[in-house]
Amino acid sequence: MTFFYWFMAFVMVASLLPSMLYMGIYVFTGEDEAFLRARKFWTFLRVFTLLCFNITLWGHVIVGVWQLIR
Repeated sequence: MTFFYWFMAFVMVASLLPSMLYMGIYVFTGEDEAFLRARKFWTFLRVFTLLCFNITLWGHVIVGVWQLIR
């Protein structure tokens, strides 16, 4: 699971940084395209975060049930 945690942290940071960059570009330039890109990356970040949470939660549930059965 350690690899999974590090991988998901990397994916989340890889979505957060471009979102912050494009939001900064939007704030300083007012370009609507930068705002749309920032919003897309922010949406990806939310999806990856929820995916990580769900996989972690259900992974622990499955391991717990497996240990109860054995």
